Amino acid sequence: MRFHSLAIESSGDPAFNGLAKALAGEVATLLKAELSRLSSIDVQPVLLDVKRTAIYLGRSEQSVQHLIFQKELPVVRKGRRVHLHRSDLDAWIEKNKY
Repeated sequence: MRFHSLAIESSGDPAFNGLAKALAGEVATLLKAELSRLSSIDVQPVLLDVKRTAIYLGRSEQSVQHLIFQKELPVVRKGRRVHLHRSDLDAWIEKNKY
């Protein structure tokens, strides 16, 4: 921001300087508001571990592990780590609605 204010002050026209400062202030205000809005958005992970899956589904960790063992829930494996994709969980919920 300091770079822009130095460049603005180097102009010889006081009316232009005032307009440029006002415009820069308005842009800064809008940017701050937008950054504040974006930082308040809660980013949800796409892949959940068993513990977070249990919370998401409202079940125990053991029941989630049982569903995985029975191959009712598809998993993403990386080594020994097991993750479940949020869209697969949503599809499982829809499939099991009465």
